[in-house]
Amino acid sequence: MIILALDSTSRYSSVALISDDRILGHSFLDSGNTHSETLLPTVISLLSSNHMHSDDVELFACAAGPGSFTGVRIGVSVIKGLCSGKGKPCVGVSTLEALAENLPYENALLCPVMDARRGQVYNALFRRENGVLTRLTPDRQIPLDELEQELKTYGLPIYLCGDGEKLAKSRLTVCTESVSPLLIPQNAVSVATVAKRIFDNAPDADYSEGILQPIYLRASQAERERLEREAEKEKQI
Repeated sequence: MIILALDSTSRYSSVALISDDRILGHSFLDSGNTHSETLLPTVISLLSSNHMHSDDVELFACAAGPGSFTGVRIGVSVIKGLCSGKGKPCVGVSTLEALAENLPYENALLCPVMDARRGQVYNALFRRENGVLTRLTPDRQIPLDELEQELKTYGLPIYLCGDGEKLAKSRLTVCTESVSPLLIPQNAVSVATVAKRIFDNAPDADYSEGILQPIYLRASQAERERLEREAEKEKQI
């Protein structure tokens, strides 16, 4: 199966082209350019380098959130555009589950963290046993001090990854294990791995482009400001 996957949920931009378990191409950028400038040209470059067209792709996948509101929207929109009218399946995966897929460690707590600002992170906890990744919590937005208290209850080695890794290390007092810099950021290869697992486990599910939607764990800043203004008006009435 030829899979095209991407992740644009943080400042990193990652695109991967996969054939079954073989990586045909993988691009990772932390250039400071916007995803609207880099994502689609990278996709086109990877396909062209492998003498392929988007019609050759059998499964489209993206990290659908949580993450940067703009980045999430761009990633979902690019995948929807690429598979539009092709009748090909497209799968949106949790950014946090894809991050946990980066980490190969067994009998440990896999703890992806993404900076959600104001001392909070987007997080979910996972564990890997005999190569199988098991989710322990849902995706959530959680204060770092609350996360720390939860981590203490497991009594397992803790591995952090994600764009909130440095923030979490600076704020958590629990001991965390060292992780290779290659495994910390978002990675489209892991997005492809999770998407294929989802598809293989439920091949008859609806994976049409209309089903793919961004995953937000909180309202956008604009939405929060609107609600605050409306609440203030209510007080004045």
